[in-house]
Amino acid sequence: MKTLTTLLFTLIFSVFANAQDVLPNLQLENLEGKTIALQDISKDGQLIVVSLWATWCVPCKNELDAIGEVYADWMDETNVKLYAISVDDSRTVKRVKPLVNGKGWEFEVLLDTNGDLKRLLNAPTVPVTLIVKDNKILFRHSGYAPGSEEELYEKIKEFSK
Repeated sequence: MKTLTTLLFTLIFSVFANAQDVLPNLQLENLEGKTIALQDISKDGQLIVVSLWATWCVPCKNELDAIGEVYADWMDETNVKLYAISVDDSRTVKRVKPLVNGKGWEFEVLLDTNGDLKRLLNAPTVPVTLIVKDNKILFRHSGYAPGSEEELYEKIKEFSK
């Protein structure tokens, strides 16, 4: 049992130790087909939230729904901007735009269809939520439980000062 615990600890530590600490220089498309450079979304001191999600991921959609309800207030109070980056592959990416339109999410949605960003961020599962400023990852959280958006907002306020 001790060996299993040690192995698990080592695995978890190595995942976080190898996690990227800057936003990769990568090009992604938005829902209109326009190419967006990730390095351009977090410059000049702009605080952004990056949420990796998928249409098939219930916790992802729950998190984005919860944030969607308070997003306008967050923008007004902290000037934060959220980029919801879908990791849906070529088989499921066609579901993204109808889902986003149906949910009425007001944030920018980008597509990581090949999983390049997910891989570069060493994010084996979704949702993964990042707070980024000047391309530096300041906060990283995996998973979602109701109320996690409140913790995220506290971190946003902390980093927006």
